[in-house]
Amino acid sequence: MDSVLETQRRLHEEIDRLEQAVVDQFMLNPKTLKEHLLQEHTVNGYWDRITARSADLAAIFKDDDGSRKKEMDAISGANEFGEFYNRLKKIKDYHRKYPNEAVEPMEMEFMDQQPTEEKISALDDIFSGEEAGGRNLDLHEVHEHYMNLKSLKRTNYLGYLSEFTLFEEIERKDKDADYQRYLDALSTYLEGYLKRIKPLTNIGKIKEEGRQEFDKKWEEGSLPGWPKQEQDAAPTTDLFCIACKKQYAKDTVYNAHLTSKKHIKAAAQLAANGSSSNPSDQENVAEAQSKALAEKAKPEQDAAWSEFLIQKYAEILKTQIEDTKENVERRQTLTGRERDLELETDQIELEDSDSDDEEKIYNPLKLPLGWDGKPIPYWLFKLHGLGVEYSCEICGNHVYKGRKAFDKHFQEWRHAHGMRCLGIPNTRQFHEIVGIEDALALWKKIKGTKPEGAKKDQIEEFEDSEGNVFNKKTYEDLKRQGLI
Repeated sequence: MDSVLETQRRLHEEIDRLEQAVVDQFMLNPKTLKEHLLQEHTVNGYWDRITARSADLAAIFKDDDGSRKKEMDAISGANEFGEFYNRLKKIKDYHRKYPNEAVEPMEMEFMDQQPTEEKISALDDIFSGEEAGGRNLDLHEVHEHYMNLKSLKRTNYLGYLSEFTLFEEIERKDKDADYQRYLDALSTYLEGYLKRIKPLTNIGKIKEEGRQEFDKKWEEGSLPGWPKQEQDAAPTTDLFCIACKKQYAKDTVYNAHLTSKKHIKAAAQLAANGSSSNPSDQENVAEAQSKALAEKAKPEQDAAWSEFLIQKYAEILKTQIEDTKENVERRQTLTGRERDLELETDQIELEDSDSDDEEKIYNPLKLPLGWDGKPIPYWLFKLHGLGVEYSCEICGNHVYKGRKAFDKHFQEWRHAHGMRCLGIPNTRQFHEIVGIEDALALWKKIKGTKPEGAKKDQIEEFEDSEGNVFNKKTYEDLKRQGLI
């Protein structure tokens, strides 16, 4: 067993090496999202170890059991050399007994700081498939909880992602115990996701600062959806029941309540505890009334705090929420095969435009960058007409630069989703149509001129892997012959 001083020395050494390991980690230049996440999780693990070892050191220096002082006295007293040789003998005896025992120096643990495939693949275990390695949120379970709440409007998952922080639109009377459980589930998920995607974020500091801001706004009554309810200047205590902790509005209801079994039982229990339920005791009634009002306001304050905290988390995760909405909107236009292929795509490179190591690219004309990261030649820019912008109202007024990108976008997910929202098939007849009114007018005309005896297999269009479009009958014949 190591001595107290040796344990103290080892803890100091480990803290020093952990601090150097943190510096080494920040000296690395992660290129992918997973490498960036691995770096933050590694640093967070080092900081946790530093905190734990510092606590152990504090306990040693506090020396509650006096073992450190006893050892210090032993090596600094009159018999200090005898103590030295006694300890040296124990060390030699130990190594003589275990001559081949392997010892790994502490510095070996921190030598290899580079990310490896094994370390990166371990990150997949902390994210679900829907979270895509930390790029998106997975609120499907919380959305189901929301859909099961009564008196709240129903919305699909995409709409929920845009509206789940708009708590002021929910009426105050609908925020019951089930609603509080929903808020707890949502807050727990967002906090856990924030710890996984940004492990170095100080959650405790966010809560502490948020609580101070919340308490101030709650007292002022300036929280959206939670206006301050004005109480009577001198609330009446005549119709308040101390035993049942309930206020009544009418004398008849209050008098009928006094003869009920529930009140008699509550009054007997109150008397057994040594308290008075006499309505004439104004001081006790006023005190009980204030406590009852405070207990009634407590659930509302808890719900308001949960809403406020969720909005704080949503502000920090604003980028991930927007990416999630875009991903859900895009995936709605994909087939099952396309979704499987998407999982095999390469990792996304992080944009590190603020890096001091990279040279500044001279690009006064703001030309697009080529495959080598440099601006393309100006003649190529003019050849492809990249200076000409095309806007498509069906795509939400999205702007496409160049004729090639504009022609290609009619078969991409954004335009296909816009056409589906309009209830119009995205066929070649609507190529070059970018206005909503024009598309609706053309669709109305096509439906009006459709021959009565038209067959469905002649109207439906199918596209092969090369982009060739056929009607249903021709497509099935070619596929049957193995030509496509």
